[in-house]
Amino acid sequence: MPRPLIAALALLLAGCATAQPPATPTSESPAAELSDADLQARWWTWALASPEERNPVADTTGQFCAEDQPKDVWFFAGTFGGKAERTCEVPADRPLAGPAINRYSANTTDCTKFMAAAKGSVTLDGQVVELRRIDPVEVRFDAAQDNAAGERAGRISAQACGLWAWLKPLTPGEHELRIVGESGGLAISVAYQLKVKDAG
Repeated sequence: MPRPLIAALALLLAGCATAQPPATPTSESPAAELSDADLQARWWTWALASPEERNPVADTTGQFCAEDQPKDVWFFAGTFGGKAERTCEVPADRPLAGPAINRYSANTTDCTKFMAAAKGSVTLDGQVVELRRIDPVEVRFDAAQDNAAGERAGRISAQACGLWAWLKPLTPGEHELRIVGESGGLAISVAYQLKVKDAG
């Protein structure tokens, strides 16, 4: 996909099927401590922290899953458009968070239109994960030099939105995470094979 189009879309992740109703985070999920703005700001900072050649969103195999991951949550992603199959190691005792589909924009109107057409699903080991709908909210995030979206480096203020999934820490062993999503002309499909090692 041409870099200008990537920057214009500024989208990531997936979700087909019918969008789930908004999920209500509970204290049982550590990720629920993040507000709509904080979650999206931290995720976009992660997504734009590395250049395309080692970016976890542009990655099609999973070799860059661990790139720039924070210590308290493990982020997952869709793609900038298209399919990917990733194999990743996930730390034990860490919640996972990511969107089925999402975007950011300089204005609320773009995000509102995007969400009107957004559909997404996330499944873990064949079980549907309830999605949390986040309508346009103001965020501030950081973009690194030569980031994969072609965005200018530095602090960015924008409106962000999407359909988000929250997962408790996974049990040791292998798990399958599937993300499918679409909005307008964007379609994404990602299959993660996750390997979680016993913390002991």
